[in-house]
Amino acid sequence: MIEISREKNYLLLKYEPFKFTDPNWIDRELEAKAGEIRILHTFFLTKKDLDSDGVQIDFNDDREYTFKIGTLEGKYYKINKTILRLKHDLLISKEIKLTKRFFVAERNISVFRKIDELIDEAIIVGGEKENAIHPAEFERFLKIFPSTTEISHYAETRISRVLKDYFATMSDPEAKLNRYMAKKNSLKNNPSNQVLVAHELQKFQYIHDELSTMLTEADSYEEKTWQKKILAFVLFVFPKYIAVLENVRIKDFYTRLDKTTNRFVDLMLVDAKGSIDIIEVKKPFSHCIISSSKYRDNHTPRAELSGTIMQAEKYLFHLSKWGQAGEQEIYKKHKKELPEKFKLKITNPKALILIGRDDNFTSEQEFDFEIIRRKYANMIDIMTYDDLLCRLSNIIAMMKLKKLQVSRIKR
Repeated sequence: MIEISREKNYLLLKYEPFKFTDPNWIDRELEAKAGEIRILHTFFLTKKDLDSDGVQIDFNDDREYTFKIGTLEGKYYKINKTILRLKHDLLISKEIKLTKRFFVAERNISVFRKIDELIDEAIIVGGEKENAIHPAEFERFLKIFPSTTEISHYAETRISRVLKDYFATMSDPEAKLNRYMAKKNSLKNNPSNQVLVAHELQKFQYIHDELSTMLTEADSYEEKTWQKKILAFVLFVFPKYIAVLENVRIKDFYTRLDKTTNRFVDLMLVDAKGSIDIIEVKKPFSHCIISSSKYRDNHTPRAELSGTIMQAEKYLFHLSKWGQAGEQEIYKKHKKELPEKFKLKITNPKALILIGRDDNFTSEQEFDFEIIRRKYANMIDIMTYDDLLCRLSNIIAMMKLKKLQVSRIKR
C-alpha cells in the first residue's frame, strides 16, 4: 500500500509491499544495475529518491520505504518529470490534500501520464499560475476518470472535455471531424463516388457515436459547453445552415410602451441564403418534455417544454416585427462571423427546439407528444435527442446502401 504525506519541504511517498511478496525485492532492485523500481505502474523511483529515514522494519520483518517525490518551491510542490514519466515537471499547489487516488486511477492507470499523453506543456494543479487547473475541476475530472468497464477508445475524448479549457495544446475530439472534412476536401480531383461516400459515412458515424456517448454523460456538462458541442453537430446534420450567431441582441417594441427593450437570443442560425432562424438547445434532462401522469386523459407539456416554446414564440414575434432594420443591425454586430457583404433576411423565421429524450415514452405519450409537435409545426420544430440520433442512423443506413450500390456498379 502507499501513502502520500508531507514533511518539512518535501512530499513523501510511503510504500509498504504486500505481505505475500518477497520483502527484499525492493532492496535488490534498487541495488541492481538499473537501480529503479516501479510502484503501481505510476511512480518510477531510484535509491537517490529514498528519504533520509530510509527503510523502517518492524518485528514482523514488515518493511516501509519512504521516498521523496516532491520538493516545495514557493507555493507549489514540484515533482520531477522522471518520477512520473512525464514530459515536464509537475506542479501541485501546497494547499491541496494529496492521496493515492490523486495519482493512480483504477487498474493502476497513471492519472498524470494519461493527461501528459494528450498535451505538450507542464501540468499545474491549483494555485494562481496561468493555465492552472482549479482543484474543484480536477476533483471532478478524477470522478469521471474512466472506470474499468469504460476504458476504451473514448477514454481520451472524455478526459479532454475537462482539460481543454486549461491547455492550449489540448487534442480534441472535434479535431477528428476536421480531419474527416479535410480529407473530403482533398478529394476534389478524385471522381470516385465510392471514396466520397466512404468519407461521408465515416463523418456521420463519428457524430452518431460521439452524440451517443455524450448522452450517457450529459450531467457532467455545463449548459454552454453542451450547446457548443451540439451546435457543431447540427451544422453537419442540417447542412442548409452555415453559421451560428451567439447572444444576438434584438429589439422588443411591445413589452413597454414608453421605451424599447433589448432582448438577447442565445443562438441564431443563418442559412446559405442569409435567412435567419432560431435554435434552442437544452440539456437532455429526464422527464422535461411531457407529463407521465394524465390530465383529463391527456399527457400535457411540462414546464420546461412549455416555457421554451413560449420563449421561442416571443423571439420570432419580435424578429418579424423588427424587419429590415433588424437585418441590418444584426449584420452590423456580427459581420465578422459572416462572409463579406453577406445579406441577412428576416423572412418568416422559424425556431428549432432540441430538448429531452423520448426513448422511454409509452405509446400514449408518443401520440400526445406528436399532437403537440404538429400544433406548432408551422413555426417551431420540436426535436428530441432521440430524434436526432434516429436521423443520424437513417443517414448512415442510406450511405451504407449507396456505398454498396457504388461497389456493385464498379464491379
